[in-house]
Amino acid sequence: MRKTKRTNKDGSTVSYLQLAHNERHAVTGNPVAKVIWNFGREDSVDKDALRRLMQSIARVLDPEDQIAVEMGIELGSISIESDKSLGGAWALDQLWTKLGIRSAFEELLRERQFEAPVERAVFAMTANRALAPSSKLALEDWVENDVCIDGLGQVQVHQLYRAMDLLVENHERVQERVFFSMANLLNLEVDLVYFDTTSTYFEVDPDPDEEEELRRTGYSKDHRPDLLQVVIGLAVTRDGIPVRCWVWPGNTGDMEVVAQVKKDLTGWKLGRVITVVDRGFSSDANLRHLQRAGGHYIAGERMRADIKTVEEALARPGRYKPVKENLEIKEIVVGDGEARVRYVLARNPLEAQRDRQRRERTLAELREELKRLKSVTGEEHTKAVCKVVTSKRFGKYLMLDARNFPRIDQSKVKKEARLDGKYLLRTSDDTLSPEDVALGYKQLLEVEDAFRTLKSTLDLRPMYHRVSDRIRAHVLLCWLALLLVRVAETQVGDTWPRIRTQLERIRIVEINTPEGEIAQRTDITPAQKRVLSSLGVPEPKKIREIRLKNRVRA
Repeated sequence: MRKTKRTNKDGSTVSYLQLAHNERHAVTGNPVAKVIWNFGREDSVDKDALRRLMQSIARVLDPEDQIAVEMGIELGSISIESDKSLGGAWALDQLWTKLGIRSAFEELLRERQFEAPVERAVFAMTANRALAPSSKLALEDWVENDVCIDGLGQVQVHQLYRAMDLLVENHERVQERVFFSMANLLNLEVDLVYFDTTSTYFEVDPDPDEEEELRRTGYSKDHRPDLLQVVIGLAVTRDGIPVRCWVWPGNTGDMEVVAQVKKDLTGWKLGRVITVVDRGFSSDANLRHLQRAGGHYIAGERMRADIKTVEEALARPGRYKPVKENLEIKEIVVGDGEARVRYVLARNPLEAQRDRQRRERTLAELREELKRLKSVTGEEHTKAVCKVVTSKRFGKYLMLDARNFPRIDQSKVKKEARLDGKYLLRTSDDTLSPEDVALGYKQLLEVEDAFRTLKSTLDLRPMYHRVSDRIRAHVLLCWLALLLVRVAETQVGDTWPRIRTQLERIRIVEINTPEGEIAQRTDITPAQKRVLSSLGVPEPKKIREIRLKNRVRA
């Protein structure tokens, strides 16, 4: 389309539109415009007719060419160089900084005079556990091609291992510094600290020539007794924020770790701390450890352990007081003076009904099994009797008669029925109300939930490291990731998978144009804006970087 102008005698200018085609002059060789069609004056041209003509011509073009024609661009001149995730790493990095974790590492690195981006490497490994768990080797590619992390364009695996080694060497200092920084910022209530342990296993075969420090066989809470494992301990606040973690050899029993946990937390000088532990930790020795340095405990009690004070507490009459839906309690004090023990007996009516129904089904199966035993003779009979008597499901209801034949003992059935829906708590703190004791113990579920997150969302297991320090470092990285995840869940009021889905949809795209290159994020949706606002995190800049004619504008 060619535009020509003509000046009138009165000085006014008139423009004309022509459809023209350049041809090379046969003699001079210069291009000469050959007019194919005159559209007339520009101000009187039928624009709708031109549009219809353009659409008619575009019908024979490919769809992308049609769009290019309508937009007035040349498709080959624009290309997308990369498309990376931005939102998840951005939000975690902001929390990382706000919680004081970044400054803790930077201070440590200044003292050690490290020049490598160790802090950025630790953050990259932590973010990877929360966003896209992978091996350390695969993390190289993830950082370079899939995610945008400020201050880290790429990283090599030897830098990751060096950062892990530094993390292990200074783990106590890092955990303490992170805790106090986070406690001041979030106003954490640390009067109740919940503690529990779990185990995690390895897929790496043992080395017969190597002495295993951590990887041992033991009681597996993952139901993999065939694999080597380690035991992991976690201390969690009432809000579900993990404040400290421990790693022990895989054959460590629950009863063996309380002394170290109490000692480590006492070293933080937290003041009045009431430690909440499950039944697996409620030995007298462990409870005495928890009372040292002015500490107190709330402990689940073993109700089938034939302990005199427990039997007396269960037999004590009294009315239950409703606390909340499906929770009733009564306070019981057994003994006097130094032998005095304070208990809170809690009952869940709904769970009591479930226990009764499960017991009735078990007894019905047991009666059928006893009928079957009458028809078995000889050696097979002896084996069948031993099997049913030692069974965890059936044995607690049985007694042997004069002929050594198993019978249902109704007194044992009544004893089990007495425990339906109940759990017994013991506390050393007389200032706590019975309601606080019961509700505080129920919060122990926060630790179990933290372990579920570690093992599922953050892919703690299985581990492929052999060296003990690398194993400890891997657990510490998972702890840091869990810390960030729990803070995010607490502030947003939603689960991490749902939060992560929204954040990961915030992308950063690098576009190459004839004028230069530009890195721009996608638009923030209302749902993403709500997540960022709840986290107290600013939106990432829309234009991250511009490169124009060898000049860079960031």
